[in-house]
Amino acid sequence: MIAMQEALTASVLLRVLDLPSACLVNQRIPKKLLLENGAPTAADKRQINDGIEELLWIAALKPTTVGVAGYRDSVREYLEIAVLRLTLRAGAKSARLIELVHRAVPYPALIISEPGPQAGLSAAHKRWAQNEADKTVLDGDVVFAELDSERDANVWPTFAAAMALGRQPRGELYALYQGWLDTLLALKAARLTGVLGLAETADQAAVRQEALRECAKLAAEIVRLRAAAAKERQMARQVGLNLELKRAEAALESARARL
Repeated sequence: MIAMQEALTASVLLRVLDLPSACLVNQRIPKKLLLENGAPTAADKRQINDGIEELLWIAALKPTTVGVAGYRDSVREYLEIAVLRLTLRAGAKSARLIELVHRAVPYPALIISEPGPQAGLSAAHKRWAQNEADKTVLDGDVVFAELDSERDANVWPTFAAAMALGRQPRGELYALYQGWLDTLLALKAARLTGVLGLAETADQAAVRQEALRECAKLAAEIVRLRAAAAKERQMARQVGLNLELKRAEAALESARARL
């Protein structure tokens, strides 16, 4: 078990994954490949050029390197999972750049990113593009969690143990990747509940992901309503805003209960 560090760096997270040497690649990925495959706009190209310091291909998880079968259905084919290390420059728009890297890589990827002194982890499913043969696109949201040694101190031992490769489902690569994604969702939920509990079924994981999405939306709405109520001078309108605020707070509690 890796103890809580002063800073949860990318190196710490890589040790947590406990990847076998057979799957290690350790190759630099040129920005040119990202620009060609993951930058739909001129603004995105500028962000990649200005915001990314380095992108490393750490490991390739294949049936031959980790002993887990590939997966294929009518929606997707998972013959490989990529583990990447993304180093960002100061001031970079980390959320957008992480999404662009997930889009550019043709495989499902677990990205260890360093947008600051402490690292983050992200995952996002891929599927076949509907109108382009052999092209893949994101299937759902990018799930991103930036680690914090103080905020996550209580749940770190459970989270670190749960992220180890050997703790993931071994039936096939889709299930293995879903295991990592579910663990990231569990961490995000734990920051609202105080307890890190892993989903036992796919349905539970889906409910948790939707509840997290709703919590984020409601939290932003509560901030907006509080600011509007503080500025409002008309009594009737202020009363209305406070009622909306109470409804939003009640809905947030309900969403948290589903975590």
